Amino acid sequence: MSEIPKILAGRVAVVTGASRGIGKGIALELGAAGATVFVTGRTTTPGHLPGTVHATAAEIDELGGTGVAVVCDHRDDAAVEKLFERVKYECGQLDVLVNNVYNSPAAARWLGRKFWEVPPKAWDETFDIGVRSHYVASVFAAPLLIDAGGLIVNVSSPGAQRYMHNAVYGVGKTAVDRLTADFAHDLAETGVTAVSLWPGIVDTELLQLVPADDQGRRLVTLPGEGTFDLAAAESPRFPGRAVVALAADPDRKARSGAAWKVADLAEIYGFTDIDGRVPRAD
Repeated sequence: MSEIPKILAGRVAVVTGASRGIGKGIALELGAAGATVFVTGRTTTPGHLPGTVHATAAEIDELGGTGVAVVCDHRDDAAVEKLFERVKYECGQLDVLVNNVYNSPAAARWLGRKFWEVPPKAWDETFDIGVRSHYVASVFAAPLLIDAGGLIVNVSSPGAQRYMHNAVYGVGKTAVDRLTADFAHDLAETGVTAVSLWPGIVDTELLQLVPADDQGRRLVTLPGEGTFDLAAAESPRFPGRAVVALAADPDRKARSGAAWKVADLAEIYGFTDIDGRVPRAD
């Protein structure tokens, strides 16, 4: 297999919530493109699901980048501030911030529930890790990103514009996209680009636990939304290829403030998923 071009050699990235799932996929693609990638998360020992921050960092090294594992609870503002102090001390720059961290186990408990069936604590779980955490990381990253003319990517969802999962999920993703738009406004006179990224259905480690039926199909049913064949899902590295394409694009500022589907960016930039497809979940 030919070596992946190191188009991001010399760049430095932070990906939050990168022990597994979309965050891991993004971190691996940034590493494969030659970047130094700080990966954050709380997982240091595999549990019900595989993946740790240290394992992700090691895979980045294997792909030709430099992985730096940082154990970080994104509810702890002081720990997040120290993360970016470390980036500045060790690298002197920051080119890409990917705000991906999300409390998926908490959110999964309330899929398909009417709002009166979702307790107020679910609001706090969603907004603390998934909205507030993105804001806090961006606050501490901003001076470095402005110096580098960098890129902020907030991982969001079409749930910002249409009903998905439950009311709290939708409001949370709408808030993320509003953050993106307002970040772009405040950064308009700098060289920094801020975008939201909308993956489709992603075959994460959690969904890989879905067993095949007697026809060999892995089907997942989302209450009130339908049943989906995971053979058509994205790999976690597909969103990562979108982030690499944006980071390498000298004209990316024209995309600032907007939400972009990964599949649309694939068509714009000409990348595919790891199997050569351009998955669409429309």
